[in-house]
Amino acid sequence: MVNDRFVGILDKSLNRRVFIQASAAGSLSLALSRNTTGAIRNLDKPVRIGVIADLHHDVMHDGVERVEAFVKKMKNVEPDALLQLGDFAYPNAKNRDVIELFNRANQQTLHVIGNHDTDSGHTKQQCLDLWGMPKRYYTQNIEGLQLVVLDGNDKGSPTHKGGYPSFIGKEQVAWLKEQLATLSGPMMVVCHQPLAGVAAVDNADEIQTLLAASADKVVLVINGHSHIDDVLQVKNVTYMHVNSASYKWVGGAYQHESYSQQIHKEYPWISYTCPYRDSLFATLTFDPQSLSIRVEGRDSEWVGKTPKQLGVKLDPKLTHGEEVSPVIRDRSLSRSTK
Repeated sequence: MVNDRFVGILDKSLNRRVFIQASAAGSLSLALSRNTTGAIRNLDKPVRIGVIADLHHDVMHDGVERVEAFVKKMKNVEPDALLQLGDFAYPNAKNRDVIELFNRANQQTLHVIGNHDTDSGHTKQQCLDLWGMPKRYYTQNIEGLQLVVLDGNDKGSPTHKGGYPSFIGKEQVAWLKEQLATLSGPMMVVCHQPLAGVAAVDNADEIQTLLAASADKVVLVINGHSHIDDVLQVKNVTYMHVNSASYKWVGGAYQHESYSQQIHKEYPWISYTCPYRDSLFATLTFDPQSLSIRVEGRDSEWVGKTPKQLGVKLDPKLTHGEEVSPVIRDRSLSRSTK
């Protein structure tokens, strides 16, 4: 897909990155622990899940087209389920078309509540009702793969510094402990907000410790929210940041126009972003034969000026052109030979 990429494993406990060069095809390789691959072996067949994150339909002028591109690709892939990772589309009648477009695309469609899904007076209950969610956090068995879906929007963080809540509350932590103790592997833990890496929830250390204790069951943890492409490992657990379907947010200090004046007049928040030309999404395949997790991503280009050209200052852990890039890279997460 993309050649000569600088790739690797972040060991957060050592606060460093060590990247492993991939195959000639340009995909990225990351070693999974033996415990993790042992859990994948428990699947009866490969399990595929189509994933899309951070559409921000109420910001973008072409949200429907981006979901249509995802749906078209998924018809060819024929995954076992589709999953949207939050910041999708306000749960209201105006957005019913894009919500139903996603929900009709597969017999099993799953949702995660993002921090922006309750903007403009919308509620979590509306997300449950209009999207078709069972609860704000829940489990779902997909052909033997247990999805544990969290709500990272809890209030009550003792270290909250303002802005949107980003926290897994006590009630939910107790529930997570119960799921980790009682469910058999393999599991994929899902949250809109990252549980590790850049922009992680306030109590990330607590959650990482819980997941590490079940590293023999938890084969992958995925999130949206950060609008980056990144994979890292913390205490033998692999975490994946799924890039936005639409853009990288740069904020008012870097406000600019990427499209026509008419588009920016009708959709003023786009000027706070660096949009991606094409919709980004991925297919995750959990394969018990190869004992691997394969990520089939998508490559795009910036529309207008890039964050680097605008002089956007990044978190020290991020790099222009690497994590901050209009791409979800192909990856192979497989068993270590050591």
